[in-house]
Amino acid sequence: MSKKIALIFPGQGSQSNDMGKSFVNDSLEARDLFIEVSDKIGYDFKKLLFENDPNLQETKYTQPAILLISSIASNMLQHNIDIVPQFALGHSLGEFSALVSTGAIDLMDALYLVHKRGEYMEKACQNKDAGMMAVLGIEDSKLEEVLKNFNKSVWASNYNQDGQLVIGGIKSDLQEIDSKLKEAGAKKCVLLNMSVASHCPLLEEARADLDILLDKFIKDSFAFDIISNVTSKAYNSKKEALELLSRQLVEPVLYKQSIQNYANNVDCFVELGHGKVLAGLNKRVCKEKQTLNIFDTQSLKNVIKELEG
Repeated sequence: MSKKIALIFPGQGSQSNDMGKSFVNDSLEARDLFIEVSDKIGYDFKKLLFENDPNLQETKYTQPAILLISSIASNMLQHNIDIVPQFALGHSLGEFSALVSTGAIDLMDALYLVHKRGEYMEKACQNKDAGMMAVLGIEDSKLEEVLKNFNKSVWASNYNQDGQLVIGGIKSDLQEIDSKLKEAGAKKCVLLNMSVASHCPLLEEARADLDILLDKFIKDSFAFDIISNVTSKAYNSKKEALELLSRQLVEPVLYKQSIQNYANNVDCFVELGHGKVLAGLNKRVCKEKQTLNIFDTQSLKNVIKELEG
């Protein structure tokens, strides 16, 4: 295969009822993984994903569910085509899916780790009335200037694309900063339906517990590079992973910058997991590069045909 590709993995917010159902219906391996993760986490993942279970929206279940479906898609791609990606990257939680794809962590260990990561995040935000807000139509520098002068518990959390950022912090402070952002040029501010504030200092107390699990499960075994959310640069060692994944809890996701830094190294991106969230971002960040999507068995066939064509 002559095409150079990168694997990209979505994060929290991409979840949906019935995601992965096609994989379970068509693949014995996928069915076995659902049984195994249910035993590992202590919760029925078929119920979680296929029975309109409200627990799917709880961070401690959302994260392993998304990682599971992304990893099934990644495994099926790599089992069906001779492919060595140039690199992989994920949006927030998706960085753990990327680590599974390169062999730096075993899938079941990763599922347990992100389940606990979700618990640690929820605990750190407990009784803090934490939340997140999407801010549309404002330049990065202008938003950063508003945050700098605001001097309250609000921080930049996700740099998704030009004119679309997510901020996190205390909900009352998010509501207060709304008018200041609009005065600075923001077209719209939308408070998201979340009870945690990701990628900001409110999660500092979760780092110590996460660091223990990272050290236990991350291996020095990288088949290809991972692009860090924190630095938007490549890494390929356990030492780097331990530092960067810990920092990722409390520092913003540089997704836009990561795509911009490495787009010229590949012919196309392949998004693995439910929906087309990252494909949508990529159209605006790097429209000259195609993003293919694998979210069920038919899309898997379509992508294989495209890559082999």
